[in-house]
Formats: sequence, C-alpha cells, structure tokens
Amino acid sequence: MVKYFCNTADIKSTWDHVASAFWQRYPNPFSTHVLTEDVVYREVTADRRLLSRRLLMKTNRLPRWAERFFPSGMSRCVYIVEDSIVDPVNRSLTIYTWNLNHTTLMSVEERCVFRDSAEQPAATHLKREAWISSSIFGFSKPIQEFGLARFKSNQVKAMKGLEYALTNLQGEAPQRLLRDPVKPASEKAKEVARTLASAAAAPQAPPRQYL
Repeated sequence: MVKYFCNTADIKSTWDHVASAFWQRYPNPFSTHVLTEDVVYREVTADRRLLSRRLLMKTNRLPRWAERFFPSGMSRCVYIVEDSIVDPVNRSLTIYTWNLNHTTLMSVEERCVFRDSAEQPAATHLKREAWISSSIFGFSKPIQEFGLARFKSNQVKAMKGLEYALTNLQGEAPQRLLRDPVKPASEKAKEVARTLASAAAAPQAPPRQYL
C-alpha cells in the first residue's frame, strides 16, 4: 500500500520568474537540510526543452524509533535524484524527484508541475504529488503515515524557500504563498513518531513461515 499526497497552489509570480527562481532556491533559511546540489546531466532538445538531472544530498533528523532500522555506521544522509523539464514553448516546468538510498525504510517519489495559472493573471499554478512507501515488515503502514506527515511539513518549507528565492530575484517584500501553517503537520509527525516508538519497544512476533 502506497500513501498518496496531492495539493495545488497559485503562486503570485509569473511563470518566467518562478522558473528562474527554481534554479536559485538553495541555499535558503528554510532548507538548511539541503547540503549539496550537483548537475549530473543537461541538454537542450530540438524542440527547445531544457532537460536536467541533478543529485542532491539532504539530511533530516532521524526519529529515535527509526534508529533500530539503521545498522551502525550507515550514512544518515539521503541522496536525491531530481529530473526536470523546462518547456518555454508550453510554459511548463516539471520536476521528478526520488531518493536513491534508504529505500527499504522509506521511498518518496514526488512530481511537481508549474504552469501559467488559468484563473489568475500573472500567476503560476503548481500541482504537487507524492507517493510514499515502506518495505519494513510489520511497520510499513505507520512509517508511511509518518513519512506523509513529514512530507506535508517539508513541502510548506519548500514553498517558503521558493518564496525566498523569488523575493531575492524580484527585489520585493516577501508574499505569503501558502496559508497552511507548518505546525499541524509537524505535530502529526510527532504523534506518529510516538506511536512508532511504542510499537518498536514492544516484543515482535516472528514472521510467518509458509515453507
């Protein structure tokens, strides 16, 4: 079972500004967990689309309950592949991201599409989708719940980081792009983490044997 997330937002900036700000998001005070970003591949196609692949290294504070799933000495950093397609003809920016390591504990795939807003002039419409899964036997469902709660919290911070880049690009006062506060998602993540910690402390029955 995979957890699915989807939301939309209208950004109060033109598509050209948003597409430019996308490449200038890091560093920003809302994404201090992003440690490095490197361009692995880049190409301009015959139909004028810009294709890029970047490798990002991120770190997130590991919940205490998750320590039992990590062998000692294993890196706590997460390597993220980011594929993007900039289409200036159709005025769209599509980004796909997924994690390369720690996929047994949790796999997160995300797709974001930025287009001209059909409802608001001089605005950009964003559709964000995510798929979260886990392969940990007996814990996959609560881990997915935790991952979804953390993703909701992080995507608000990501929007604030984009707002920060737009502010620097345009030289204007910051505008609130999202009304959703970070706190509810953070509290949900903490609640799920407490549930996982309690479950991890309880003795586990051995998996069933069918052969």
